[in-house]
Amino acid sequence: MPELKNKVALITGGTGGIGSAICQRLADAGVRIATTYRNAEKAEAWAQDQAFEPLLVACDVGDYDDCVRMKSEVESRLGTVDIVVNNAGITRDASFRKITVEKWRQVINANLDSVFNVCHQFVNDMSERGWGRVINIASVNGQKGCFGQTNYCAAKAGMHGFTMALAQEVARKGVTVNTVSPGYIATDMVMAVREDVREQIIAQIPAGRLGRPEEIAALVAFLASEDAGFITGANFASNGGQHMH
Repeated sequence: MPELKNKVALITGGTGGIGSAICQRLADAGVRIATTYRNAEKAEAWAQDQAFEPLLVACDVGDYDDCVRMKSEVESRLGTVDIVVNNAGITRDASFRKITVEKWRQVINANLDSVFNVCHQFVNDMSERGWGRVINIASVNGQKGCFGQTNYCAAKAGMHGFTMALAQEVARKGVTVNTVSPGYIATDMVMAVREDVREQIIAQIPAGRLGRPEEIAALVAFLASEDAGFITGANFASNGGQHMH
């Protein structure tokens, strides 16, 4: 994808399993990479293991003012941001009967408020320049629901509602906004699940396996490319057939 060379991408939560693969895939296409982090020690160790040189920026993406500061730091170091991948997220699972207000607010803040906070820093500038890509990483559970995840499912479904509305506002400005909804992916977090539980999950996936982070990254890279310029407001399921909509 030579058309992406020297463009700048901000990937929130880029040091995780899916985030790392997205960073690497875009870096391979010549994109300059910035990623947010919360834990400095882990982020620095991650950066040393990468085959490219990411810009690490401390940021609580659930905090609007911190995102304002983050934008200033990224653009002072790398220039204007062309591609935003909203990948940061957390889980605080509990059945609705047992969920607390704190767990609800933490997940909505980190997974959904963050999308507004980050996009609000960059999308207007993209529109003025006439080119931009926003890719929101949601979840299969935002499409089908999941027991014990009212907070997470609401946030991830809300991400795509945000996608569809913003896509309509900026389509004529050369900016696309899309959602990717991964299923169960073989990240360290999923692989740490007890093997018998993991096998039960795999049994529900028609493809008969977990997805690979690189498969999600390839889809993100395509959506960031010029070839995807006529695709906007869409939600791409990558879940091995676990949920078909």
